Amino acid sequence: MPDPGMADFEAIRAFEHAGWEQAADTYEASFATATRQFIPALLDAAGVGAAKADGVGVDGAGVAAGMRVLDVACGPGFVTAAAATRGATAVGLDFSAAMLRVARARHGGVVFDQGDAEALPYADRSFDAVVSNFGIHHVPRPVMALREAYRVLRPGSALAFTIWAAPDENAAWKLVFDAVRREGEMAASRAPAPGGGFRTPDDCRAALGAAGFGHIGAQRLTGVWRHADGLALLMALRSGTARMAALINAQAPAALPAIAADIDAHAASFRDGTGLAIPLTAFVATGRRD
Repeated sequence: MPDPGMADFEAIRAFEHAGWEQAADTYEASFATATRQFIPALLDAAGVGAAKADGVGVDGAGVAAGMRVLDVACGPGFVTAAAATRGATAVGLDFSAAMLRVARARHGGVVFDQGDAEALPYADRSFDAVVSNFGIHHVPRPVMALREAYRVLRPGSALAFTIWAAPDENAAWKLVFDAVRREGEMAASRAPAPGGGFRTPDDCRAALGAAGFGHIGAQRLTGVWRHADGLALLMALRSGTARMAALINAQAPAALPAIAADIDAHAASFRDGTGLAIPLTAFVATGRRD
């Protein structure tokens, strides 16, 4: 993970906020087609119980009826709504007003609050589970956010969050990064370095331990992200992300067709009868407040 002592936390917060405000209206049709695949596994991992014998995940029924669940960095509310569908009393929190407008319009009857993951506006020991789907690594100080999650959890309750595996294990990211290196300019983006660039289960375990959690585990997850071609992949990342969008938007307009063509040329092994079937790899990390 990046050295937190070297991070400009306010610059990270401002960058992430601007990016997600911009992506709010187009997220569902773009990047959510990747992230929503992992919602069931995320909610299943947030069960109350002892860690599994192999240290992977947490035993229990996952999010279920009667639980009070907090979804941190909820975006347009897909995880929050899925928890409510299971019968939980679910609350979504995000710092982006634009994302929350989408969430409230799409999921009537579900509570969504605007707030800071690093300073949760909730009482101590007030939730039975805290979840975050690909959100914690966007927070300027992830360990601070995890400590806040620990604070609002009741004893014996679990936190679960997802992260993407490193680009070398995620073809979509590798295809784009490699194409930009060959046909564009990687240094063109002036995005600040992330405050917590989680890439491995060990990164997650270290952060959870620093936040006070016990019974820590991590599980590998896989999926498939479908796109018509390289340009469609590029546009999905441009429309539905913050950091990747900044990289793509920083490229010279004349370079984008060449970048898309490079993706197509190197994605032949992922092509099937309907387009590209790009494998995805993620991890769900879990910890329990004892």
